[in-house]
Amino acid sequence: MPCGAAVTDWSVHAVCEHTFVRWDGQTVEADEQGRIPGLADTAVIRRFDAPEALDTRFYEVRSKSALNRVPAASRVPFEWTINPYRGCSHACSYCLGGDAEVLLGDGRTLPIRDLRPGHQIYGTARRGAHRRYVLTEVLDHWTTRKAAYRVTLENGTELVTSADHRFLTTRGWNHVIGAEQGPLWRPHLTLDSRLMGTGAFAEGPIESTDYKLGYLTGMERGDGLRSSRPGTDRAGREQQPNRARPAVVDFEGVARAQAYLDQLGVAATNVRLAAAHGDSRAVQVLRTSARRAVAAIQGFVEWPRRAHVDWYKGFLAGSYDAGGDFDGTGSVRVSATDPAIVDWTTFACRRLGLAFVVEQGGEGEWYVRIRGGLEQQLRFFHLTDPAITRKRSIQGRAVTSQSKLHVVGIEPLGLELPLYDITTGTGDFIANGVVSHNCFARPTHEYLDLGAGRDFEKEIVVKVNVPEVLRKELDRPSWKRAHIAMGTNTDPYQWVEGRYKLMRGIWEALRDFANPCSILTKSPLLLRDLDLMLEAAERTEVTACLSVPTLDEKAWRASEPHTPHPRARLEAVAKLNAAGIPTGILIAPLMPGINDAPEQVERIVELAVEAGATSIGGQTLFLAGSTRDVFFEWLRSYRPDLVPRYEELYARRSRVPERERREIERAAGLAKARMRAGPDRYRHRGSAATSAPAAPVREVVRQEPLF
Repeated sequence: MPCGAAVTDWSVHAVCEHTFVRWDGQTVEADEQGRIPGLADTAVIRRFDAPEALDTRFYEVRSKSALNRVPAASRVPFEWTINPYRGCSHACSYCLGGDAEVLLGDGRTLPIRDLRPGHQIYGTARRGAHRRYVLTEVLDHWTTRKAAYRVTLENGTELVTSADHRFLTTRGWNHVIGAEQGPLWRPHLTLDSRLMGTGAFAEGPIESTDYKLGYLTGMERGDGLRSSRPGTDRAGREQQPNRARPAVVDFEGVARAQAYLDQLGVAATNVRLAAAHGDSRAVQVLRTSARRAVAAIQGFVEWPRRAHVDWYKGFLAGSYDAGGDFDGTGSVRVSATDPAIVDWTTFACRRLGLAFVVEQGGEGEWYVRIRGGLEQQLRFFHLTDPAITRKRSIQGRAVTSQSKLHVVGIEPLGLELPLYDITTGTGDFIANGVVSHNCFARPTHEYLDLGAGRDFEKEIVVKVNVPEVLRKELDRPSWKRAHIAMGTNTDPYQWVEGRYKLMRGIWEALRDFANPCSILTKSPLLLRDLDLMLEAAERTEVTACLSVPTLDEKAWRASEPHTPHPRARLEAVAKLNAAGIPTGILIAPLMPGINDAPEQVERIVELAVEAGATSIGGQTLFLAGSTRDVFFEWLRSYRPDLVPRYEELYARRSRVPERERREIERAAGLAKARMRAGPDRYRHRGSAATSAPAAPVREVVRQEPLF
């Protein structure tokens, strides 16, 4: 099911006192005035006496807004979406996601939900004329419930907090909400405010084989000794000594290199060459003299003819651990005397988009220095993940505002939410790249304090007034008729839409205001509104896309148990195209080992081409936040044999590593599939000489974070 990053604002009111009506031959009952845990007010709770709605409760609420802005950080080619429902009865095994990262004392990050008392993190403290980053400790960690506000920054970061929460700005600590006078007077955020910090953190690398080989290459070539010279032993016999000795000062680098060698089948011994003395640290080395081991290491550290991006990340991490330094004065650099190392280091920086400068030192030494201040230095650390903690310390660095941290939006969510709260030794901490004064909320889709599993399928929020609210928003002078993508969070054509018919009113509003739009769904129920779609298409661009991940009955029933049959979706594609609505398909999510066999994909493509699909796209499975737990629980019951592979593919991130993703999609035949259909195959209704606009179709197909 589609899963986006937009957050919906609504306020809750009772819709009626008591209701008992008959709707399209089905019994519907408002049992009670009730509450969702995360809602501050009551809502009407309805139950439908229909097989598709057994054990499901529908909470009717009145929305404050219909249009939802999608954060820039979501990396999708559209800004606005409409989601009349929250939660989805399709019961797919892949939805939801999102956690805030806190900067730890070792320079790495950890989701705020996983923080515990005793964790060492970074806070700030006033030192002389400047506020500086200092190490502090988490003293307490708990959850509170307060009225929630969303603060949006220029770089797309969204921060969900209480009104009383404070951020560090260029003008000092500011509450989220305040007043210029009266009892609520206090310093507060405005659209002129700029927060302090480094900006959003980069995602860490995957410890793939390429990363490990890159790390060993950087470590060994940066500070190692490898030799294979003939000689004689004490008895005068000729021998071929072999030695490999990557040497570094810190144990962490040696331990990582030893672990990687062991995983690659090479045994090496950890030896301390010198003990710590005075200001000097102990010198740790790895040593092996076995000829095969040395030959293997020599093969590992050969310069590659072509390298995956993981190799470059590992190489920079190993080079930095071996010959890099970060003295806390603003200089992160890798030193080398070998011109080849300098060349590979600069090439790796270019590959990762890291700004650098090459400087000459004394005695033939060169330095590759990372430019861009602390923001880019932390990006270097997070992208590459060097092992040696002391070389990642930002202790004592001045707190500045180096990124696009201007506040561009402050808005109430209209409900109470559970907010994570911590106490630290400094009274603040760094999350999502900005300085926050203790109380900080995780930005997640579980805003209603409902579970990511069964609750998402059985506790559905229905925003009953969305069509009317949408009309008001489209009629605003400030609205510029931006493209609206529907189906980017939950499917608007899930089962209950057949009862509420909210999409009818939405299509009418889009038609009347001639607003460009697209729809992504799993349901042929879309055909019910074909008349309104055609009327809208006479005035503006309208495109559709149906998700068809598999034709295999077992895989479909297991992964999407309550969705319409995939063949029915393909029939809907044919009817929509025949009627004049450009419609494509999305083979997504592509799940390795489940629905990615070339013959499976090819059959879908054949039927899509027969249906006149104007686009054929696909994406590999995306697992973010609590989606991961839901999916893995399903996978263990459906295909336990695939669990180890998925644990490796999604070891430390929500997406499959780029190289593996490309290989999965190539092997499945997606590249060829995309060439089998296109906008130029379609002639727009009523315009035989004009091809249908391609942009909306591509927008639907390329929605990266949908799965």
